[in-house]
Amino acid sequence: MTTIALFGAGGKMGFRLAAHLQHSRFATRYVEVSDGGRKRLRTELGLECSTPKAALDGAEVVILAVPDTMIRSIAAEISPQLKSGTMVVALDAAAPFAGHLSPRKDLVYFVTHPCHPPIFNDETDPAALRDHFGGLAARQSIVNALLQGPEDAFALGEEIANTIWAPVLRSHRVTVEQMALLEPGLSETVAATLLSVMREALDEVIARGVPQQAAQDFLLGHMNVLAAVIFGVMPGRFSDACNKAIEFGKPALMRSDWKHVFEPAEIAASIQRIT
Repeated sequence: MTTIALFGAGGKMGFRLAAHLQHSRFATRYVEVSDGGRKRLRTELGLECSTPKAALDGAEVVILAVPDTMIRSIAAEISPQLKSGTMVVALDAAAPFAGHLSPRKDLVYFVTHPCHPPIFNDETDPAALRDHFGGLAARQSIVNALLQGPEDAFALGEEIANTIWAPVLRSHRVTVEQMALLEPGLSETVAATLLSVMREALDEVIARGVPQQAAQDFLLGHMNVLAAVIFGVMPGRFSDACNKAIEFGKPALMRSDWKHVFEPAEIAASIQRIT
């Protein structure tokens, strides 16, 4: 049985992982520094926490379910206690991309991140339809990268990933550099920013007199059909009027050089700001 030390087990992300690992084939030790997190683990899952030293003793895998800004210090602190061949799992590409993991070449570094449940899906269970984040009832795809270590270590990392992000729809293998393009590049710098602008646009038309519920129903409904066509979920094409609106709207809203956000230097700068 593989032994896992889960750091940050009582946090927002760590608690979800702890719930999945609790009934898995993995022998898991839970580490949480906050009183509130330890209490939640005890009262909601019946789990008791270990000290970092006890959790790391003989552990074959360490999962760092901690904020990006803490990974450098925690990785440096625990590195001397890890035996050769130990797998360290990060849940985001930012810190590994920035080189914040220990420089030890005899450790295995695996990075995994959820895609979250897709907008277009075939879920029928009401609980799954309400699980927007994933990891509860709705299926989600995941991305995984083996940053460092022997090739055969990927299988263990992927098994752990499938366990902590369950239920999993698809598991994709990418590089850490590609994962950084996906986040923060694609999902946050582009998607989150544009969605934030759309929310501001909604507030603007409401301020100009459109009833709030009418404006929201109109926007969310159009987002549904427009996205379905743009991403090929359903066959169709836009009207000439819509195509004209896109043609003239894009330069009004977007810089002509906006794709520079995917250049390596800009991705690195974005990750530096995050970490």
